[in-house]
Amino acid sequence: MDNMDPMNREMKKQQLRRRIVSGQEKEERYPEPFEEEDEAEQEQEEHRQGTRLKRLAVVALIVLVLTSVGAGGIFYWKRYHRYTEYSITWEQDLLAGGLGEAQTESSFIGYLDFGEDIIRYTKDGASYIDARGKTVWVQTYEMRSPIAAVNGDYAVVADQQGNSIYIFDKSGCQGVATTLLPILRVSVSGKGVAAAVLEEPRSNYIVWFRKDGAALDITVKVRLSGDGYPLDISLSPDGTQIICSYMYMNNGALDCRVVFYNFSEVGKSASSTRIVGGFDEPFVGGIVPRVHFLDDIYSFACSDKGLTFFSSKNLTSPELLQQVTVESDILSLFYSDRYVGMVLINTEGEHPYRMEIYRPNGELVLKKGFDFQYQHASICGEQVLLWNEDSFQAYNMSGTEVFGTSFEDGVSKVRAGRHPNSYIVIGPQKMREITLQR
Repeated sequence: MDNMDPMNREMKKQQLRRRIVSGQEKEERYPEPFEEEDEAEQEQEEHRQGTRLKRLAVVALIVLVLTSVGAGGIFYWKRYHRYTEYSITWEQDLLAGGLGEAQTESSFIGYLDFGEDIIRYTKDGASYIDARGKTVWVQTYEMRSPIAAVNGDYAVVADQQGNSIYIFDKSGCQGVATTLLPILRVSVSGKGVAAAVLEEPRSNYIVWFRKDGAALDITVKVRLSGDGYPLDISLSPDGTQIICSYMYMNNGALDCRVVFYNFSEVGKSASSTRIVGGFDEPFVGGIVPRVHFLDDIYSFACSDKGLTFFSSKNLTSPELLQQVTVESDILSLFYSDRYVGMVLINTEGEHPYRMEIYRPNGELVLKKGFDFQYQHASICGEQVLLWNEDSFQAYNMSGTEVFGTSFEDGVSKVRAGRHPNSYIVIGPQKMREITLQR
């Protein structure tokens, strides 16, 4: 037994060795397939990811195309579409309240755009009407020949050849200035400071007033024999600059000049007279009845020869930017803080009239012939509005006639409404807002 046990143990060891070796050989002969399977799965995942990316790229391209087509459609619609129908959003009777009998047509003078609202002024008073036709305030006065001006949130109404100037903001009358000499011209700044040209037999004076009507210690004396006769003035929105046009005798002939004054510390250090710029040559042999500050930098002068654009970026030396010369008569001048427009007798085509619209730097935006028998013109936002006593037309800055219609009860004033494609139409007795339909 003793001999058999060692033998048995030895046999068991050998069998165990064979099993181990056989197992190793099998492992070497038949390796596990996990490496090949991982590589295949990775290739499949990369293929699926590439497919997803391609699909996303196709979807993005489709969205981009649709967006471009939609944007192009909107652009085309806004640029070329003409509306043919409208609805009345609201309507107000102008004589139902406000000035009452003072609002009669016999004393009516005109309307002024006042931000998004309207100022109506007559010989007997002024009223502020908001964009929904509501009369916010009324100021009565007595004037023989009212003239008016607006700048930002302030407006003035003065009695030409009279002695009173009323200064308003959107809350009502802020002050009344009284002058000893007759008033020729009036202007107001965006801060409520008013300036007026006063007339005397041998000299004229440009005087300033606070918004409460108190006189400021600023006066420019203009000698008729030397400086000339002031035709127009305009204050910059900040009230520190003023542009004036003068008519004067030059070797027996009438000429005009445009002069810039600056009443800030810059102007004080530049010149004792506060004159920082003057332009004679562009206006030789012409008349300059209108000058205007569009903002604190850009201004223009309108003469019988055309438009001249200026920049006051350099406060001590205003610069002439552009001179637009016209060969035909200027029938109308109109402007906003972003554009200057004029209507001319058209000599270039079949239409009797031509409108030309310019940016404040003198860049041409639009030249368009038309045959509408208009009486008044204005710019509201991005549209040119033309109207006569019973109808109006609206053009965009591409020259497309956006809309046109007539009203049986008459048209006295048209301006842009509160919303896109809406207009406020004012007649002798009614004020309404219309919205274009299609």
